[in-house]
Amino acid sequence: MFCIVRLLALAKPLTRSINRLILRMIYFIGIFILLIAAILLLPQAFGVLLNGGSIVKTFDFNPLFGAVNFVIDPLSAFFILIIPVMGLISLIYAKGYLKPYLDKGKSINSHTMFFVTLVISMLGVVTCQNALGFLICWEIMSLSSFFLVIFESEKKEILNAGVKYLVFMHISVIFIIIFFAMLSIKAGSYDFNAFSAILQNNPHLKDVVFLLAFIGFGVKAGFVPFHNWLPEAHPAAPSHVSAIMSGVMIKTGIYGILRILSLGGIPSKALCYMVLAVSVISFLYGILYAVGQNDVKKMLAYSSIENIGIIGAGLGLGMLGLAYNQQIVAFLGFTGGILHILNHSIFKELLFLGAGCVYLKTHTRDMEILGGLVEKMPKTALLFLAGSVAICGLPPFNGFIGEFLIYLGMLKGLSIKSFFAFLILIFAISALAMVGTVAILCFTKAFSVIFLGHPRGENASQVKQDAPFTMLCPMGILALFALLIGLLPNLIFKILIAPVFSLIHNSPDAGFQGIPYAKTLAASLSQLTPILLTLSFVSFGLIVVTGILMLLKKMYNKKSETSSTWGCGYNKPIFNAQYTGSSYVSPFLSMLKPLFKKVFDVKKPKKLFPSDAHFSLQIEDIEEAYVLSPMVKFDEWFLSKFEKMQSGNLQAYIKYGLIFLILAILGSFLIG
Repeated sequence: MFCIVRLLALAKPLTRSINRLILRMIYFIGIFILLIAAILLLPQAFGVLLNGGSIVKTFDFNPLFGAVNFVIDPLSAFFILIIPVMGLISLIYAKGYLKPYLDKGKSINSHTMFFVTLVISMLGVVTCQNALGFLICWEIMSLSSFFLVIFESEKKEILNAGVKYLVFMHISVIFIIIFFAMLSIKAGSYDFNAFSAILQNNPHLKDVVFLLAFIGFGVKAGFVPFHNWLPEAHPAAPSHVSAIMSGVMIKTGIYGILRILSLGGIPSKALCYMVLAVSVISFLYGILYAVGQNDVKKMLAYSSIENIGIIGAGLGLGMLGLAYNQQIVAFLGFTGGILHILNHSIFKELLFLGAGCVYLKTHTRDMEILGGLVEKMPKTALLFLAGSVAICGLPPFNGFIGEFLIYLGMLKGLSIKSFFAFLILIFAISALAMVGTVAILCFTKAFSVIFLGHPRGENASQVKQDAPFTMLCPMGILALFALLIGLLPNLIFKILIAPVFSLIHNSPDAGFQGIPYAKTLAASLSQLTPILLTLSFVSFGLIVVTGILMLLKKMYNKKSETSSTWGCGYNKPIFNAQYTGSSYVSPFLSMLKPLFKKVFDVKKPKKLFPSDAHFSLQIEDIEEAYVLSPMVKFDEWFLSKFEKMQSGNLQAYIKYGLIFLILAILGSFLIG
């Protein structure tokens, strides 16, 4: 009996050790799969981008699908450079992030499986050129990301966010199915090459298909007004999942728009203006809501909407250049937009991973109760600062280059002989300049409130050390990528030529048609090389000047004596007297009252020395508050009227069925 008790006592820790070993094995299998995918695909993608052409692999599954082509052409090759690399970096980071959950006994088997499935399905989306195959890959991508979002499904708010995300994704796929069905019926095939012939010979159908595609893919990308899922799903998901969703997955929506554009050729002017207008609204809306958020991940989610708008502005500008036969405008617009896809995937993933480090150590996403973390988490602070500088579009990091090209394209676009084009481009330039200013306000708020000053609550004051190396190393790699692109944009520019010219190859201008690829590359580089070299010189110069100033400051600090400043009569600092995020941006938000719904939580002091007075401000999305919420409430009210029908009485259900059958028969007679 004693031996049995001893065996039972040893069985529990032994089982726990075996389970942990199995979990680690599954995690490393996931790393291995993504590593193999990167090793196999990256050389082929680089080859296509640098040398032109495409790689085609055909599979014959069954008569329903027909021949399914998986193609690495310049457009898909560009996305292949991003997807496996960013997926691998996020999964490596996940080891440190998921450790506390693993220690609590939570299984990550399915989580790792769904993460790998998400990355593989995204590769399928950007390579499959068969409508049915594309839809299958698209749906696998949506479902796997849904299960990743609801990782902590025991929390009601996370489950609600996941369900909302799934609903939006299926609204998206409805529009995608509709335009694929239209094209498949018209072409008699599911192959994208057949679609191209149909679209280029039918301008009216092309406009309808592009509009449906822009809505369907725009929901995934997060364009306003299809953005509502994004600020809820990203905060709900684990940080490495938020990083891959924001940095990569939403770009599959951009890929879908670009693919339809490449199949259809030159778009109509009305569609160009529509894309540009929606993009400008999106980047304004996104940054204005980002600056008012106190939840760091929700702030980053709204910032993703802003950056999707900037990418869309580049694409809209490129389309406008095609429509008005202004090749330099088309070239700069598409180049800036596509480069910003790469840039955003790097710095947004870096920022989400940085937010994950902060959450891991403080167990909160509320910036208002953080502060002073630069002393305990200096490496995280430095890397988060690098991401913040990049996302603000400041040199020497990568965000500056893509936005500069879009600015340059807009300025060149002012020469288009159309008053309406001139008007919208002037507004777009002004709006983009405003976005840059507000982005600086937003991320100076985020960095200073999280990392500078003194801790505002126990969550920050109890932090003892920085995040583990397995989390900091992936962030360091991303920061290095951001810096190298900012310093050496001319090298990155070489991989952009092929996808850009896959979009403008249908232009009637002789300068872009019928010229060998090498000559086209040389001509394009000769136009932009001096500009890119100047930007590179400016970035290097900025680093040198910053280094000299820091060295002088360090030398000066050694010679000078330091002492505490006058405490205004107090014998120690009052941490609650610091600026909060809300107070920092309040003067700016007060100028834009109609655009926000402000929710205040105020407890006024009632005595001379109050101990529990507080003030907080939450910014609610006006579309959510005034459009979606009333629709959901009406839907709930309407459906509640039918609750009495669910009586559980079998005879009543038979009666309902009989009534419906009689009505159906009567209806058929009336129609006939």
